[in-house]
Amino acid sequence: MNDGPIVSVRALQKIYRLGDVDVAALRGVDLDVARGEFLSIIGPSGSGKSTLFNVLGGLTPPTSGQVFIEGRNLRDLSDRQRTELRKKTVGFVFQKYNLLPTLTARDNIEIARYIASGPEDPHFTDVLRMLGIEKRLNHKPRALSGGEQQRVAIARGIVNRPAILLADEPTGNLDTENSTAVLGLLRDLNQRYGQTILMITHNPEAAAYGHRIITMRDGRVEHSGLA
Repeated sequence: MNDGPIVSVRALQKIYRLGDVDVAALRGVDLDVARGEFLSIIGPSGSGKSTLFNVLGGLTPPTSGQVFIEGRNLRDLSDRQRTELRKKTVGFVFQKYNLLPTLTARDNIEIARYIASGPEDPHFTDVLRMLGIEKRLNHKPRALSGGEQQRVAIARGIVNRPAILLADEPTGNLDTENSTAVLGLLRDLNQRYGQTILMITHNPEAAAYGHRIITMRDGRVEHSGLA
C-alpha cells in the first residue's frame, strides 16, 4: 500500500477562457490529503471549490500544476485512463442526487457497478443496512424522500469501493434532520470502513464532521486547520 498522501496537489491552476477574458478559478493550490481522512472544504461561491473537485475527479484537466491520485499524475493519464479513474478510484455524491428517475433505487446503484464492471460485494448489504435503505431498494426516486434519495446516491457513489469519495454539498437540498443523518452516515463510512472523503459544504456545522477543514477564497487555500 502507498503510505504517501492519497491526494497530492501542487501549484494547481485552472483558467477558463470566457470570450476575450481569462478567468482564474484556481490560483496555485497546494493540498495533501491522507488516506482515510475526512476533509471538509468550505468557502464562498466562486472560491474554486467545485473546480477543484472537477479536477480531482478527472472531469476537467488543470491548466497547470500537478495532481497525483494514489501516486498517479493525472496529467500523464490518457482519456481512457481518466475514465477508469472516475469509474473505480473516485466516487461522486452530488447535491441534487442525480438519480435516474425511471430506475429503482437498486438499479440506480447497480448501474454504477455495471459501468465499472465491478464485482459483487457480499458485504455491501451491510452498507445498505447502515444507510437505512435496504427496504427501499425497489422504489423509484419519486417515491423516496430527499434524505432517502441522498442515501441512495451515497450507496451509488461507494458501490465500487472507490479510494476517494467526493461529496459536493451533499446536504444542500436537505432539511436539518436529514442533513444531520447524512453527515452522520458519511462519518460512519469514514470511521468504519476507512473511506477517504472530501466534502464541499457552505455550512460550518457540516464542515465540523470532518477531521480537517480547509477554507478556499479566490481560487486559493486561505486556511487549513483541524475541525
